[in-house]
Amino acid sequence: MQYQDIHKATFLTRPNRFIAHVNLNGVETICHVKNTGRCRELLIPQSTVYLEKSNNPNRKTAYDLIAVQKGNLLINMDAQAPTQIFKEWAEAGQFRPNLTLLRGEKTYGNSRFDFYWESPDFHGFVELKGCTLEENGVARFPDAPTERGVKHVRELILAKKEGYEAAVCIVVQMDGMKYFTPNDITHLAFGDALRDAVAAGVEIFALGCHVTPSTLCWDHLIPVILDK
Repeated sequence: MQYQDIHKATFLTRPNRFIAHVNLNGVETICHVKNTGRCRELLIPQSTVYLEKSNNPNRKTAYDLIAVQKGNLLINMDAQAPTQIFKEWAEAGQFRPNLTLLRGEKTYGNSRFDFYWESPDFHGFVELKGCTLEENGVARFPDAPTERGVKHVRELILAKKEGYEAAVCIVVQMDGMKYFTPNDITHLAFGDALRDAVAAGVEIFALGCHVTPSTLCWDHLIPVILDK
């Protein structure tokens, strides 16, 4: 996916989960943060961030914060991006051969999964999780407790038992990760849900991405390690 009109800035503060104050060309500017997660290890004062300028003149904030530099690692933190990345990857034939349908936001039970898909012989659901947490070259999720994430994984287990294919795709929004593993220290229940899901036949995979200030592109699957 391609962003337009990118500007480099310096992060200052984040008064709430929706906005951040940045130094843009020497001017303190308020921008929208396209990720409502905590991102405490990313949005550190004086870190370099990248903004996309909106073409909507009626917006309250003219810029969206989409990426942040963490040492030598550039991390895309656009929470809407995983949906587009998975769609591009699946439509390129990388997910399932001979897809006849790929539909977003499909309700099943008490959950609404990111995608429902069909092929001539199978059909199923995919739930996406965008991963922005890196520790020593390892991608981890979540960066904060996610009861909603646990609920989705449990619902996928039920869907699998009822004859659907079911998968969790972790979209790793950074380059060069050695593998993905659940962040059990932050939320053990999510890691346990993933382990139960694999035992029930749910597929868990992690899609690595290539990141630049103006692009996010799917790259290759990286190993998934679920051991505690």
